[in-house]
Amino acid sequence: MHVPTYSDVKTASEIVHRFAHQTPVLTSESLNRITGAELYFKCENFQKGGAFKFRGAINAVMSLSNETAAKGVATHSSGNHGAALALAARKRSIAAHVVMPDNAPDIKKKAVAGYGAEIIFCTPTLETRESALAEVIARAGATEIHPYDNFAVIAGQGSAAKELLEEVDDLNLVLAPVGGGGLLAGTALSVHHLAPSAATIGCEPEGADDAYRSFHKGEIVPSTNPRTIADGLLTSLGERNFAIIREKVDQIVTVSETSIIEAMRMVWERMKIVIEPSAAVPLGAILEGKLAARNQKVGIIVSGGNLDLENLPF
Repeated sequence: MHVPTYSDVKTASEIVHRFAHQTPVLTSESLNRITGAELYFKCENFQKGGAFKFRGAINAVMSLSNETAAKGVATHSSGNHGAALALAARKRSIAAHVVMPDNAPDIKKKAVAGYGAEIIFCTPTLETRESALAEVIARAGATEIHPYDNFAVIAGQGSAAKELLEEVDDLNLVLAPVGGGGLLAGTALSVHHLAPSAATIGCEPEGADDAYRSFHKGEIVPSTNPRTIADGLLTSLGERNFAIIREKVDQIVTVSETSIIEAMRMVWERMKIVIEPSAAVPLGAILEGKLAARNQKVGIIVSGGNLDLENLPF
């Protein structure tokens, strides 16, 4: 199994820099006061496509040979990766096919369609997603770009933490949400190289705690019937992702639904920015006292801001 290193993140950053936004790092005096920590929010909710996923998708699409790219790309996604891949494919003028569960948020369905991808709907299980994807690949000859267990995707996601660490010195902790592990694995590669004394911490909903259990068991525990408002964090860890997480992540903590909603509301109210539930999980972990953040400099990767405004939890 070929796993990326920090040098791959560095190479990916050059591609990402050409096509993606260098998102801002924001701070909040009131959140610092509430948490007793110095918080630095890397705002990927302002990224193209509204989430960090564009980094990995554009790196993967632009890394394909012309011959391979001409046949298009395909993936399965509940939304953010599908939208990111559709947008990345459009930047290269190639076809994108996205298998989506029929219960994905409407805003995410509209985003994928809006970027010009063909959407194939399926029932919301991993088995049906994977079988529908296999059919698309057989029909179209497209290349699968996995949402997280993909070399170029992980390297691209690591560029967010790389930018954060180049902008903010002496962070003690760097927090990222974890679902499939693309963002957390990429973050860990950058932190390990650029700020080796900082701890990388994955943050996960209690109702979808497979990464936490996998981390402690030392082998991948699949996600079964996850229940959480954080719809971007429902998937099981990928093999490449877990290999990096086992070696370079210091801790994974779980967060209650109440704390996720409280953190999301707090960011909306105090920082005046729109974040989705998945992006609120790291701040939720701090509010819940799941990690020792007081008097620490803490970097938080704010993963995205795509959510259904008709269906807010508060």
